[in-house]
Amino acid sequence: MLSKNQARLFFLGGTIVTFAIFLALSWTTLSKEVPKNTHSENLSQEVIRGKEIWESNNCMGCHTILGEGAYYAPELTKVSERRPPEYIKAVLMSEIPWSPRGRKMVAYHLSEQQANDVLAFLTWIGKVDLNGFPAKPKYEKTNKVVNP
Repeated sequence: MLSKNQARLFFLGGTIVTFAIFLALSWTTLSKEVPKNTHSENLSQEVIRGKEIWESNNCMGCHTILGEGAYYAPELTKVSERRPPEYIKAVLMSEIPWSPRGRKMVAYHLSEQQANDVLAFLTWIGKVDLNGFPAKPKYEKTNKVVNP
């Protein structure tokens, strides 16, 4: 059994050792892993402007990206792999509210340059190494016809 003083020293020693390990792992992750996985060398002015447009229009109010945001609209982390660029730009530049499957997306009337910037941002996000997130869905093949 530990005395009160020994228990205090054991607690403080364990706290200091654990905190040191936490700092070492954080430093390693932030200095080596994050730049390697995000490919920050590919950040262009177009990508940065696209992120600014993303934020100024509060896209995360409906969409999820990198696991963060709302769940009303589709997850867009890997959208550039699922949809062709022309489709994404058409949605962003639409002059009328776009409503697939009953959900309505606001018509932002983005210019072609703004749409290209957002597309560049989404393409850059899609190339970030997320260690398998989001998982690819497993679809079952059926012969059912779904009416829109």
